[in-house]
Amino acid sequence: MDTTLFLALLAFAFVTSVTPGPNNLMLLASGANFGLNRTLPHMLGITLGFTSMVFIVGLGLAEAFETFPLLRQVMLVVAVLYMLWLAWKIAHASAPKEGEADGKPMTLLQAAAFQWVNPKAWIMAIGAQTNYAQDTTWSAAGIVAIGFMFMNVPAITIWAWLGQEMRRILTNPRRLVAFNWTMAALLVASLLPILFH
Repeated sequence: MDTTLFLALLAFAFVTSVTPGPNNLMLLASGANFGLNRTLPHMLGITLGFTSMVFIVGLGLAEAFETFPLLRQVMLVVAVLYMLWLAWKIAHASAPKEGEADGKPMTLLQAAAFQWVNPKAWIMAIGAQTNYAQDTTWSAAGIVAIGFMFMNVPAITIWAWLGQEMRRILTNPRRLVAFNWTMAALLVASLLPILFH
């Protein structure tokens, strides 16, 4: 891959990683409810899970969806149900007690697994490999995946940090409840473009 194409990939990776979507909304909520340090495993899970997804899609997994359209529909239904469940969990997160939120932030493995049912992640992975990989070799798929990994880390860190900074104004339980319900509603709303695409 030449330098110009690689720089275009990095720009695409950063912009798609930093724009609102299920991962970033959940990181914002996690940062607000648990702080940046307790959200780190969630962040690492997103990066590792998504990087591996981009790599595997580059090796030809996207073709399976074209060959078996029912597989795509099944994944979409699973994704929607799982995201609705996550929205319910966010909406019902408890108010902080003595500086800590009840409940637990998403773990590394949960966040990594979530990438496989995240519709935005699928669109990003397929778009990246289709537009920037020069072929379906291991090296081409790997370059695209590594580019995303390096751009994903600062992009998602911004969202978790913003959530942590919002903790200052969310010390009032009513404001935290309103914030959590708003984040849950936005997570559900993030499904609409995928459902009506």
